[in-house]
Amino acid sequence: MKITDTIESVLKNKEDTAVLSIAPEQTVYEALEKMAKYDVGALLVLSDHRLVGILSERDYARQGVLLGHPSKETPVHQIMTSPVLFVSPQHTVDECMSLMTEHHFRHLPVLQEDTVVGVISIGDLVKWVISGQAHTIQALEGYITGTYPG
Repeated sequence: MKITDTIESVLKNKEDTAVLSIAPEQTVYEALEKMAKYDVGALLVLSDHRLVGILSERDYARQGVLLGHPSKETPVHQIMTSPVLFVSPQHTVDECMSLMTEHHFRHLPVLQEDTVVGVISIGDLVKWVISGQAHTIQALEGYITGTYPG
């Protein structure tokens, strides 16, 4: 589990691989209900199975609440982020962490051609890196104590 591993590897090892989405015509309130139900911070916005945007808690706070858009009356497409940066399964953990840091977002859709195949969060990537570090520490401790199998 290294930063040079692909996002495909991260997705294969991720416990919950469900891609949660909302339609652009649905209300922001419906999106917030779904985010609360599944305890997530963002939803992909799909129209005819194609990615057209992403709606995050930050979008709601900045584009909805602060600009006075009532969540029960405002359609998602009015406050979503669009166009959306996305990656392919071949991108590396390091590349994705750099993108997320540079652009200040925490969720990144993963597309294979035009099809959404997953979403990764900064939490998924941090967990991946920490797991790799724990592996390395175990190997080093085994080497030092003479119990390293390699």
